[in-house]
Amino acid sequence: MLEYLLFIIAAALAGIGTGLVGLSAATAMVPILIVLCPSFSGETGAYQATAIALASDILGSAVTTATYIKHKNIDLRRGWIMLVCIVSMCTLGSLAAWKAGNVVLGGFTLFLTFCIGIRFLVKPDTQRADTASRGEKLDWKGVVISLFFGLTIGFGTGFVGTGGGMMMLVVFTLFLGMDLKSAVGTSTFIMTFTALIASVSHILIHPAIVLERWPVLILCITVATAASLFSARFANRVNSRTVGLVTGVILTVMGAILIGLNYWEQIQKIPYAESTILCFGKLLVFIVPAAAFLVLLNYTLKIPRPVFRKLLHLVAFSSTAVVVYVADNWQAASLTLAVFAALVYPALCLAQSWKGYDQLFVQKKPGEIKKSLLLLFLSESALVAVCWGFFHLPYIAVTAILMWGTGDGAAALVGHRFGKHHVALPLADPKKTWEGSGAMAGVSAAVGLLCLLLMTEAPWYLCLLSVFLTAVLGAYTELVSRNGDDTVTVPVVNAVTLLCCHFLLQL
Repeated sequence: MLEYLLFIIAAALAGIGTGLVGLSAATAMVPILIVLCPSFSGETGAYQATAIALASDILGSAVTTATYIKHKNIDLRRGWIMLVCIVSMCTLGSLAAWKAGNVVLGGFTLFLTFCIGIRFLVKPDTQRADTASRGEKLDWKGVVISLFFGLTIGFGTGFVGTGGGMMMLVVFTLFLGMDLKSAVGTSTFIMTFTALIASVSHILIHPAIVLERWPVLILCITVATAASLFSARFANRVNSRTVGLVTGVILTVMGAILIGLNYWEQIQKIPYAESTILCFGKLLVFIVPAAAFLVLLNYTLKIPRPVFRKLLHLVAFSSTAVVVYVADNWQAASLTLAVFAALVYPALCLAQSWKGYDQLFVQKKPGEIKKSLLLLFLSESALVAVCWGFFHLPYIAVTAILMWGTGDGAAALVGHRFGKHHVALPLADPKKTWEGSGAMAGVSAAVGLLCLLLMTEAPWYLCLLSVFLTAVLGAYTELVSRNGDDTVTVPVVNAVTLLCCHFLLQL
């Protein structure tokens, strides 16, 4: 039953890729089948998975093509040479694939999926500035390019069943000057024929694909076709950059996960790799649904921008508690937070060109969000390494971060709404108010007291004294911190104060 659910997911992702940007169904389907489905792990598993993906491509590409034709997004006059070359080489590629075997196909498709995803994230809009007019004839350079790439792509499509749609998209846009949507429509038209020829070739070479796998075959064809139709209609109604970014995120995440699963035995031999990957996966299980829920809630209820900003911060800084709780050791916890920082920063750099970026992330100035998140997760990583790794006191790192995060949120909300009396202390930011600082000290003290009572066996009065000192020093540190530096300075001051209290008061 679980395998059939995976078949549906694989076929749906394959159809979405085909409809969005003309990707071959095998780009998504083959990696999922050979890595996650035990019935495709045998000697011919990758070959059978490729054949099923190709068969699913036939109707999926056909309905996608029909949608693009309806919107007049197809250009066969510039793509006919590619069509002839690719179709003619598919059968030869299928025969070579049977000879190559499972290991070559499996590893190739996994890394190809990941690389295609990265390519879309780096450059989601593939078309060049000087696009050719639709129906314009090819010059001699275009003919040579079409012949070369048509022959190589055709062989590759028959060999691995994947990459053909992506390669055609690149050739059509970058070398032959088509606009993105015309390139997708033309490539899916060609894929309809190549998928038919390649799948028939696979089945004739290995008839067990139909005789033994017919229920999977029918299910995947049905789901992939429906998903292709839906995603093609979506792609023709939005801009090309949005389509590229959505495709890049899906393929990159899926490719990375499947590569990890496929090479899990080798990864386990690397020190702390297994525990870090497991911890990172559990962090994603927490942070992705939480952030997605907040975004959905924001679009539904129209949450005030300052409140939504702090709710996003709440998800970010509470990740420390989650990581420390689920990690097997401090190395895994610290590495997980550092890796997350390394992934989030470039992702936000790419996303900031999106028009809705500033609406989603409420920034005080350009680049503030990506900088603050990078500093936050790196400082969390360092605090976990020091407090848990060196002092063997993980609760210090958790308490320090939570006291800062909740206190900072309270300071911003209360100060913005009720702040009237500006602070006039040495080194303090004159824009900050007593009302905001008082709210920060009070909320951080309450949260810190709760953390110490739950995570230590110290008497309540010692816990209260510790969090009082920490909250006061943390609030003053926030007052003198400028340009968002409180993301680092306040948690560090909180942690140092709590460590001193631990050793002096014997918490």
